[in-house]
Amino acid sequence: MKSKHAEPGPRYDALVKLLQATEALWNASRVFFARWNLSPSQFNVLNLLIDAPHGLTQVELSRHLVTHRSNVTGLVDRLEQRGLLKRREDSADRRAYRVILTDAGQGLLREIRPVYYRAAEQVWGNSPVTHANQLARDLADICNRAQRVAKDNQ
Repeated sequence: MKSKHAEPGPRYDALVKLLQATEALWNASRVFFARWNLSPSQFNVLNLLIDAPHGLTQVELSRHLVTHRSNVTGLVDRLEQRGLLKRREDSADRRAYRVILTDAGQGLLREIRPVYYRAAEQVWGNSPVTHANQLARDLADICNRAQRVAKDNQ
């Protein structure tokens, strides 16, 4: 006799498809950004900073990127070596630095963003905007529940 808990629930297949879509999007992003010698994570750092003229701390970047601060350090180091961003001392906290885009970083984003936005629309195909908006809301709910499940299982 099989255990009731050994069988997947009715939405398990949707979860698998969501994970497959995530992997496919990540792989497509890696290929897409390679032409600018960027990783998707490096692009995300630059993209966050364009809307923060006074910069962000590495802790703030890690929160926005939902990654550990040590990962942000490596991303920032590599982007700084390329001259796309720089660290400035934070006048409010001498222990921290604010990370800001350089002119070169802003220029690179101005080049990438239009191409990126077109590609992002192509991913949706003919899906209606209302469907995309509903999916965004549903995914936000799934993220919140997944975080609660992770916390409950620590």
